[in-house]
Amino acid sequence: MLFVALLWASPALADGLYDQCVKSTSTNTGWASCGAAYLKRLDNALNAAWKKTVSSLDGKSRAQLIREQQAWIKFKDASCQFYANGDFGREGQVVHYVQCRAAIIEARISDLNAIYAATHQG
Repeated sequence: MLFVALLWASPALADGLYDQCVKSTSTNTGWASCGAAYLKRLDNALNAAWKKTVSSLDGKSRAQLIREQQAWIKFKDASCQFYANGDFGREGQVVHYVQCRAAIIEARISDLNAIYAATHQG
């Protein structure tokens, strides 16, 4: 029961659909499915933020942001793997990995939105 309580206490789990999905299941397979759908929604939001932001820039700023994004993607793809490798058990794979990866993607979405906002002040 403590596991379930901790599941909803994480700040990275700010997605209502994820919360509802997790509450509706009690299996690792179910939680994995909820997590996969959540990360897909975040990837879609990331892609939208990226397209909006990169298309608003030109010149050196655009080129630098593209290089930064390429480096960030490598970081994202390598991140949180210690949860997914099995050392933290199935809970690590289906809950902690998702929380970790979600936090990283949410932070990048926030960064991209802040860049966009800074270039559209006034």
